[in-house]
Amino acid sequence: MTVSGNPMPTSGIADFPQGFVWGAATASYQIEGAVREDGRGPSIWDVFSHTPGKVADGHTGDVACDHYHRYREDVAIMEDLGLHAYRFSVSWPRVLPGGTFNAAGLDFYDRLVDELLARRISPIATLYHWDLPAELDWRNPDTAAKFADYTEIVHHRLGDRVATWTTLNEPWVSAFVGYGSGRHAPGVSDPAAAFTAAHHLLRAHALGTQVLRAGGAGEVSVTLNLLPTVGDPEVTTLIDGLANRLFLDPVLRGTYPDDVRAHIAKFADLDMDDLPFEPIDVLGVNYYTIARLAADPASPGHEEYPGSEGIAWLPPHGVPTEMGWEVIPSGLEQLLLRLSRDYPGTPLMITENGAAYDDVVKDGRVADTDRIAFLDGHFRAAHNAIQQGADLRGYLVWSLLDNFEWARGYHKRFGLVRVDYESLERLPKDSAHWYREVIARNGLD
Repeated sequence: MTVSGNPMPTSGIADFPQGFVWGAATASYQIEGAVREDGRGPSIWDVFSHTPGKVADGHTGDVACDHYHRYREDVAIMEDLGLHAYRFSVSWPRVLPGGTFNAAGLDFYDRLVDELLARRISPIATLYHWDLPAELDWRNPDTAAKFADYTEIVHHRLGDRVATWTTLNEPWVSAFVGYGSGRHAPGVSDPAAAFTAAHHLLRAHALGTQVLRAGGAGEVSVTLNLLPTVGDPEVTTLIDGLANRLFLDPVLRGTYPDDVRAHIAKFADLDMDDLPFEPIDVLGVNYYTIARLAADPASPGHEEYPGSEGIAWLPPHGVPTEMGWEVIPSGLEQLLLRLSRDYPGTPLMITENGAAYDDVVKDGRVADTDRIAFLDGHFRAAHNAIQQGADLRGYLVWSLLDNFEWARGYHKRFGLVRVDYESLERLPKDSAHWYREVIARNGLD
């Protein structure tokens, strides 16, 4: 997956198709708080964030944005912005703490879904966004079956009102950042463990999809974080395999690519033929940036890409976001076109795209012009892809709220809405008001 560095146009009219879905996304551990209320059990992120040295400044998700208690206020903000859809994740340890069903944990999502529907916002439920119950482990093959059981419980309760279901969010991160580099929970640094976790996550997706199909789910999805690569094929092919095709091919074709299969076998002894294949209705695409790569015999490689010795990651071009990520909208356009070409017939939904910037409150507002420029460029890139035939159905901005940014704690703000982490007051940024206008006219001037 190779992209060019051509800048996107910043003017002109971009009208999106009728029925295009505009929305925003969040994740349970990043916003809910209330980690010890109503029977919720600990997740791997509770354990990880309370382990000294794992998260910046010792931050935890114990309170986060207190969305658990303030969800009505947050849904009212969504309605004011005109959102068509809201993607949230269900907290597995709220529903099955210690493996025991907890009805009170699902009650919260009952209330949330009803509130969304009352304000004419379509709920999109993600079943797993990294907050695995603390007693489970993705290295254990039994975890995939436990995910299917959890899926059945949640869908049975909410399936009459939630039409769109996403099994997993970014399984690459769960596997290679959680078990490869150890920068995320559960903090394991082992290449074999990373590939084993990835395989079991793919099995969990397939088994969960079977359960959703059997239960009559309207639309089944999985969300992948995809990373376009720039550089010579001798280096980009491997990283594309590990970052993208390792998940795309099993999900959309039912098997690992041959080169990826051979690479995995160097690190882990897995039965790579035991993946059930369950077609999905839409592919969720999370896009933030690209990887610029070069051959460098002296490079130790990247611990989140086992076997990448001799490949160097080059610095971003231009002014990056606060995460240090290159801003390159053309990468999104070419990613959408690549998916349309290589996996034809797969409808697409952008389930995350956004940027962290050093927002400043002045005179009661946040003039986040950098974020507006970022979103404007990426919306135009998506529009260009649609014009060239990409079957893109919607765009969910990350994120509705500033929130707990995993190992970086509360230092990186992605939200359309600013959260004061002391008072918990919400303040829509200029980007939120701008986004409202984009949604209202279904396009850009």
